[in-house]
Amino acid sequence: MSGTASDPASGPVPGITDRALGTTGLRVPALVLGTAGLGRKVDEPTAAEVLRAAAAAGWRTWDTSNEYGDAEARIGSALDGLADVQVLTKADPLPGSADFSGDRVRASVAESLERLRLDRLPLVHLHDPERISFDDAMAPDGPVRALLDLRDAGTIEHLGVAGGPIGLLRRYVRTGEFEAVVTHNRLTLLDRSAETLLEDCAERGIGVLNAAPFGGGALADDDGPVRSYHYRDADAAQRDAVLRIREIARAAGVPVGALAVRASVRDPRVAATIVGVSSTAQLAQVTAWAAIPVPDDVWPDLDAALPDPAHWAGELGR
Repeated sequence: MSGTASDPASGPVPGITDRALGTTGLRVPALVLGTAGLGRKVDEPTAAEVLRAAAAAGWRTWDTSNEYGDAEARIGSALDGLADVQVLTKADPLPGSADFSGDRVRASVAESLERLRLDRLPLVHLHDPERISFDDAMAPDGPVRALLDLRDAGTIEHLGVAGGPIGLLRRYVRTGEFEAVVTHNRLTLLDRSAETLLEDCAERGIGVLNAAPFGGGALADDDGPVRSYHYRDADAAQRDAVLRIREIARAAGVPVGALAVRASVRDPRVAATIVGVSSTAQLAQVTAWAAIPVPDDVWPDLDAALPDPAHWAGELGR
């Protein structure tokens, strides 16, 4: 089986159309299913239910990783009986080790193929390259060379990089070896520090997948305490910005979660937005949010609600 699997019972997410992923030739829906929670947080029957519901709702590109627990194996099981589902995965070090060598990456891809029950992969990302030095990653025996060899052999069709620090991702993008990039938590209603990366990608025809538009949950809630952002305790500037965003959302009659999704989806530089869900209820909620129209005059108000860009110049920054 190749990297996609065809079931006639499918349809587009309302209001969401497929887009080109850079110059790869791949097309992706504006919403891509993130599966980390399906491999780590829920049992197998729940994961299978969510995957089936996602395919039926039009979420037919799934983002996963070698290190997302049981996600790849559960996806492999779910692909039986489905078609036209596209799976994008990531190459990772050996769990519990710092081994991010070329040999390890080849093994990671082989493991992914076996779990997913596929014979080739449309797109594999070098995952969280901040775990290795740039020089080691680009070395002749390093993970990038191994992935390029796998691409040349046809085992993977396209190569991407997925990580956090924007400056590091820009460095990989500028090598000319990568065709896609995943950025997370840095293109949201609170943080625009990925702007420079998006500019680099647009200039080079590199496809952008924007993950975690809710910043770990803070931007999916219309009320309640603002305790965290990007999986860390929220600071005063972040809390104040969330409260401003909620006021704008209430005035517009639009849920905060819908603003977060639509802000990413409307950006022409973003091919797709990766949203992780762990229940069919969450899937239905995000699908509904994606179809909610947002008045044009809301976007300038949201821009004005952003924290000072200098706020993002530290660990989460450029």
